[in-house]
Amino acid sequence: MSDATAPPAPFRRAVASLSAVRPRPELVVAGLDAPPRMAPYSWALRVEADIGHRGDGHDDLDEPDTSGRLILLHDPAGQDRWAGTFRFVCFVQARLEPEQLDDELLPVVGWSWLTDALAQSGAAHVALGGTVTQTSSVRFGDIAGPRCDDVEIRASWTPEDDPADLGRHAEAFFALITSAAGLPPVDVRTLTPRSG
Repeated sequence: MSDATAPPAPFRRAVASLSAVRPRPELVVAGLDAPPRMAPYSWALRVEADIGHRGDGHDDLDEPDTSGRLILLHDPAGQDRWAGTFRFVCFVQARLEPEQLDDELLPVVGWSWLTDALAQSGAAHVALGGTVTQTSSVRFGDIAGPRCDDVEIRASWTPEDDPADLGRHAEAFFALITSAAGLPPVDVRTLTPRSG
């Protein structure tokens, strides 16, 4: 790759910082092709979570309880609506219990999962905005299946951290997925009844 086509150094540092973050074992992370027309440079990952996932590669995540995408955009010239040269975009979808669908506070709680995660990770940011949507769908025909109730979080924000420190934003995204999936904090173990 020639110097003319190589991504700029700040973008390379940002990607290295994000790629260095290791999530908890219940989160399965994979690279993702980023949308090509949103910015001159982009990078993305996808995450799937399952409460029963052990992190040993033997779990079936065809129907994950919670999944999400994190995209990093970079425009060296900057964009006015970003208020910077980098922009994060994320999408999270989490399965709900049927009784949660009518909870009027759920959108507020869902948004707090993101804002709390950014604050607790120390991910400095500006221009944060997004939506929280409760959905219910039933599949028919060849894709017939049970009714699915979900909460969807879409958000974007501009990081204020140095590109080499953007790993904090990946940590915040993983924390958002963790909250949406209902996983306990890392130091807390769920109680299971003893057999016998």
